[in-house]
Amino acid sequence: MTEKAKILIGPAGTGGSKLEIFKNLKEKGLNAVEIEFVHSIWMIKEDAIKIAELNKKLDLKLSIHAPYYINLNSQEKAKIGASRSRILKCLEIGTYLGAKYVVFHPGFYQKISKEDTYKKIREQIEKIMQEAKDKHYTPQLAPETTGKPSQFGDLDELIKLKKETGCSICVDFSHLRARYNGKINYDEVMEKLSHLHEHIHSHFSGIEYTAKGERRHLITQEEDIKELFKYLNKYKIDCTIINESPDPFGDAIKMKELL
Repeated sequence: MTEKAKILIGPAGTGGSKLEIFKNLKEKGLNAVEIEFVHSIWMIKEDAIKIAELNKKLDLKLSIHAPYYINLNSQEKAKIGASRSRILKCLEIGTYLGAKYVVFHPGFYQKISKEDTYKKIREQIEKIMQEAKDKHYTPQLAPETTGKPSQFGDLDELIKLKKETGCSICVDFSHLRARYNGKINYDEVMEKLSHLHEHIHSHFSGIEYTAKGERRHLITQEEDIKELFKYLNKYKIDCTIINESPDPFGDAIKMKELL
């Protein structure tokens, strides 16, 4: 029998900090959940500690999505500083929570070259990682592949960033599809991921896009799920998949059943 990839599945978002939410995820057979701080960092330390204590029994793979209001390539120093502060706050809560990753969109190219953007974002990530180390924060930084060509974050950039800084990455397969106008070469993507020799944190959903890239997330279609699983198994890519559709809980269960 051909060995298959180890794939863990869960939804983006919990709708709150109640312990019953996390128990329900486990009861439904899901393995992971990403806490969504995309509009604000709403979880308090005390609740994070309670969830972490419960999760010793549940063993859900926890991650955090940092606020959308992050741009480590801003022309304004104050905005870069605010972006770093938001990421560090997520790392702090993630430490109490026992989260493995803090996922974030690194920034925009704006009027700067791709090379200079890369250097600036790498410098900021190194600063964040040093401060996180000084404060004994435990989650890994996971910059995410982004869905628009105007955004920093194609797969090659993030793999290079990982190799040069030691950060982790989040591979959003739907964003990659949207970024290249629907043309995702799964063989090429999986080949690159296989060279990392590690468990991959990822996102998936249906996606609507234009020539400018991502427009919005859609319900995940069965044929798209099967296609993703096919290539993950072909290249034996162990990964956690967080579903980000408009119905992340329902679609995560759909993915689990298809798996």
